[in-house]
Amino acid sequence: MTIEPIGVQDTEQPDHDAEHTPPAPVQPRKKRRVTPGKVVIGALLTITTVVFIYPFIWLLSASFKPRGEVFDNKLIPDTFILDNYINVWREAPMALWLWNTILVTVLAAVTVAASSAMVAWGFAYFRFRGRNLLFGVVLATMMLPGAVTMIPVFLIWNNLGMVDTLTPLWAQNLFGSAFYIFLLRQFFLGLPRDLFDAAKIDGANNWQIFRRIAVPLCKPALIITLIFEFQAAWTDLMRPLIYLRDSDNFTVPRGLKALLDQFGFGGEWHWEIVVTASVITTVPMIILFFLAQKHFVQGIATTGTKG
Repeated sequence: MTIEPIGVQDTEQPDHDAEHTPPAPVQPRKKRRVTPGKVVIGALLTITTVVFIYPFIWLLSASFKPRGEVFDNKLIPDTFILDNYINVWREAPMALWLWNTILVTVLAAVTVAASSAMVAWGFAYFRFRGRNLLFGVVLATMMLPGAVTMIPVFLIWNNLGMVDTLTPLWAQNLFGSAFYIFLLRQFFLGLPRDLFDAAKIDGANNWQIFRRIAVPLCKPALIITLIFEFQAAWTDLMRPLIYLRDSDNFTVPRGLKALLDQFGFGGEWHWEIVVTASVITTVPMIILFFLAQKHFVQGIATTGTKG
């Protein structure tokens, strides 16, 4: 007598039902209906895009033109040259200015994100008397014009011996920003509090809850804070004008102002140098936006869902 293993017959017999099962019919794709409203919206979006992108296209085109053709208002240069991108590095220490700007923007973005997140976490998580009043005072600082505190803040940095250094351009962010505190607080309020209570039952302290749970869940809002502050610090001209004297400490916006004074309205009229330096300054912001646009949209969509 032959003993067959269990399941051999099942594995060897072909599945006739599966072989003769007809394939599922392919559902035809539904055609999108084009309505007059969609056509109008598409046309308006196209026009708006062209209006916003035209200045940069003009700037990019002018950077490849010789001196006499910069303002001919042609998007396609009659004479296409690359010498402007070589001459701008000879006429100005662009590499040093870019390094100073990168250093300032990174420090400013990181410090304001960290400090604002900790303050926002305190307002969102802890319950204490006068919390709403104190938070209202923080928001009220946004209504205070920067010109009001400009001189007192300058005197403080001057007494500390920090004038003509890069420190005043980013160190103020160690104390947070009212706008970012509000933004991050709204995000923290949207997180389930039961998650934090469960972590506290497991033995986690307040700092561990903030660092290991709240901060990872707050990643989209933190990325928005970093992008906003990076853009603000990269394009900031007022504070470099106030605090910087030595050209070796210039950031890119302050350096562009110096190039404009020398080659623009200063009398030499080498506008091709100015527009080329402007393109070099603008391109990093465009690259940053394209790299972070996914997180940017996600952070905007998920912030402020709870008051």
